Amino acid sequence: MKRSVLVLLALTAMGFAACKKADKVTVDQPIVYPDMAEAADPALLMTTTAGVKVYNGGFGSAVAADPNDSAVFYLLTDRGPNVAGTVANSIIIGKPDFTPAIGKFRLKDGKLILEATINLKNATGANLNGLPNPAGSGATGEIPYDLNGALLTPSADGLDSEGLVLASDGSFWVSDEYGPHIVHFDASGKTLERINPFGTGTGGRTLPLVFAKRRPNRGMEGLTITPDGKTLVGIMQSPMYNPVKASATGSVVLRILTFDIATGATKQYIYLMEDAGLTGCSEILALSATSFLTIERDGLYGGAPTSPSAFKKIFKIDISGATDVSDTANGATGKLFGGKTPEELQNAAGITGAGIVPVTKTLALNLLTDLPKVYPHDKAEGITLLKGNILVISNDDDFGVVDNGASGFAAKLLPGSGTVDHNRLYFKKINP
Repeated sequence: MKRSVLVLLALTAMGFAACKKADKVTVDQPIVYPDMAEAADPALLMTTTAGVKVYNGGFGSAVAADPNDSAVFYLLTDRGPNVAGTVANSIIIGKPDFTPAIGKFRLKDGKLILEATINLKNATGANLNGLPNPAGSGATGEIPYDLNGALLTPSADGLDSEGLVLASDGSFWVSDEYGPHIVHFDASGKTLERINPFGTGTGGRTLPLVFAKRRPNRGMEGLTITPDGKTLVGIMQSPMYNPVKASATGSVVLRILTFDIATGATKQYIYLMEDAGLTGCSEILALSATSFLTIERDGLYGGAPTSPSAFKKIFKIDISGATDVSDTANGATGKLFGGKTPEELQNAAGITGAGIVPVTKTLALNLLTDLPKVYPHDKAEGITLLKGNILVISNDDDFGVVDNGASGFAAKLLPGSGTVDHNRLYFKKINP
């Protein structure tokens, strides 16, 4: 282990304020923590009949730093291991009783140690699951089956969790790709409120109806909270099917939603992706009440020998001068501009031609060129910021498995190394 890494591990324990001149750590040093911290020895979640090991990982869809302990991070799972089935719109759920969870991890000796698992529960205290929602509650059109081919029943308690906020009172806010839903959990993981466009949640509050037009499984991928703790801000992963699927073909128009926690009042802004061929936006992180960081990426592996990733970038955006495109009538397709939805306007020319000002964007970090080594994962999905402008990036490891193309699981191997993908945190000093 290099001396600089040893020094930085020591800084983790002492806190940033305890830095000594003898350590020779300066603000210009690009890495202020170990460049990588991997979850130590992930336990097995299950082994398929074909002998494929599915790891109890998945803690990477989002990451939140503990403001009171610089070595503690909370990481979120998604709905659990799944692959496409052979029947149209079918999905095979590897572990139907999987419970989406928040893991409390401690960074120690260059490894992430899982200290506690907070299972997410409904308002009565029963565990949530990762099954698709039923019609009228956020259904994606997926038909779920188990590994033996038995049809599974959709569940109103299903959550495909993707965005995570740690509130100042120790509670959590989570957004998902199904409904989309925004769910408020207490510190133990029990639902306090579930908010969606359908009015089928807990607590009675709703999101604007237009968000029911989200592309299936491309819902609210990112969620953050403004520094004053008053406003949740979510970003959709992909252009919504608004008014229909064809409207999103070639579109780079995403929506950002702000949600006033006290009043439930919302606003919407337009975010333009760099290219329609990208997987979309994976995360949003508040720097101030109006400025944020976002992850925009493709779905390929960095540094792969063939078909390597070409786009994994973090942008700084600002909504202060952007147009609020909210619909005061709360119609199913939202506010129209010249008879078209923003998604139908397709691109910057269409958006600005309709008099809409999108959020501003500037490049903050290129994960493929600005780290000591090329980012090797396909899914950069979480970001949080530590004192000293230390950006932390988490990856979704998909529980160490991928779709084998034949309705089954295969080991998820990083092409650059041939090793199984596991959850890692990357640390990089930035100038936001």
